Amino acid sequence: MTVYLVGAGPGDPGLLTVRAAEVLARADVVVYDRLSVETLLDLAPADAERISVGKAPGRVTMRQEAINDLLVAKGRAGGTVVRLKGGDPFVFARGGEEAAALAAAGVDFEVVPGITSAIAVPAYAGIPVTLRHSSTSFTVVTGHEDPAVGDDGTVDWDAVARVGGTVVILMGVARIRRIAERLIAAGRSPDTPAAAVRWGTRPQQHTIRATLGTIADQPLEAPSVIVVGEVAGVDLRWFEDRPLLGRRVLVTRTRSQASALAAGLRQLGAEPIEVPVIEVVDPADGGDALRTAARRLGTYDWVAVTSPNGAGRLLAAIADTGGDARAFGAARVAAIGPGTAAALAARGIVADLVPERYVAESLLDALTAARPEGGRLLLARAAVARDVLPDGLRAAGWEVDVVEAYRTVPAAIDGEQRAAAAAADVVTFTSSSTVERFVEALGRDAVPPVVACIGPITTATARRLGLTVDVEAAEHTIDGLLAALAAWGETGPRS
Repeated sequence: MTVYLVGAGPGDPGLLTVRAAEVLARADVVVYDRLSVETLLDLAPADAERISVGKAPGRVTMRQEAINDLLVAKGRAGGTVVRLKGGDPFVFARGGEEAAALAAAGVDFEVVPGITSAIAVPAYAGIPVTLRHSSTSFTVVTGHEDPAVGDDGTVDWDAVARVGGTVVILMGVARIRRIAERLIAAGRSPDTPAAAVRWGTRPQQHTIRATLGTIADQPLEAPSVIVVGEVAGVDLRWFEDRPLLGRRVLVTRTRSQASALAAGLRQLGAEPIEVPVIEVVDPADGGDALRTAARRLGTYDWVAVTSPNGAGRLLAAIADTGGDARAFGAARVAAIGPGTAAALAARGIVADLVPERYVAESLLDALTAARPEGGRLLLARAAVARDVLPDGLRAAGWEVDVVEAYRTVPAAIDGEQRAAAAAADVVTFTSSSTVERFVEALGRDAVPPVVACIGPITTATARRLGLTVDVEAAEHTIDGLLAALAAWGETGPRS
């Protein structure tokens, strides 16, 4: 039994350490606070108990003494307990108190340091906390002390001012006027550059630049990291120039497929909101027809798959019947799009044909050009799909067997997800089924202001259902959709 006091970093989930990810992956219990990014909870096993003990200004879910008792109780119960804290657990985070409580109770614990906001947040705002020729030291100070010590606190602001260099103030918004006055009284010039970075490293990041004499007059909000010193006048911005910064983008793909799109959106500065509207399930026959087809792949001239789901299901059926890549025999393999080809390649199958355009019409043209005399083709696809490819091939003299590889069904959408969807700025649709299920479940009135589609077929479905499509990917892939959104974000209005 071990309790891990884990630093989650300042917000960007990409800043989580490897060690933190390791212990989260085997957690039985995760106790997390408000400043921890909740998407990090997905790294824990699905059956892990998740307990929120977050604090917010003016609101306390659980007092610190109760948190200490909870950690002791969970630690004594056995298993792996992860206490997930924003930033670093020992930098103004009361991790020391929690560790002391565990030690006093005889419960084993381990500290997993995290990236502190004192360093990361200025960096994301383009502010180096030190510069070799001008700022050769930095001091990290809390602006929020125990109320029992009085209004002036225990920080010797006179000494902080005399040290010089950069001053980084955490949790200081509520007392910034008094802090600024103390620093100026101790000799710091009121013209000293100052900056406040709110929600640093997150899509909501916003930087206010001022001076020590004017920072308290700015519309500051918690949580903010305040930087005072010559470095606060340096503007090496990079994060806040991302094209989708601050935009809330709805991802409607299945949960298992959402991660690549969500990760790409974060790279563009967006806040991805995952509300899967469909689930991929077994065919109506439980996969019997697909397994039967898998046993006789070598009897076909071509095997075609039209989606990563279809590719994955076909390869799983081959494995279920005791086969491997050799099951294809002399059959050649066609895939619509690089995503489908990549799903095949992951299992050692290289597609012989990927059409120039990632739609059924282009695959039809490519196949009939490759084999004008016709042939036998197996098409593994969703239960409900357009018949452009099989009908076109049959008209050209081909023998086509269509086998159901999977079905898409509506996913359950709870009240929290509905509220998240209502707050989104953009919705992404990666298939016709995602459009249909969204409108069916939430209605046209719930569609966010901007609609982005992965390609013309999805766009056509959206328009048929009365939606206005604002963004369409030129390349009908996740990367293409991200590129189209980035281009739109460069010119679109900010939320």
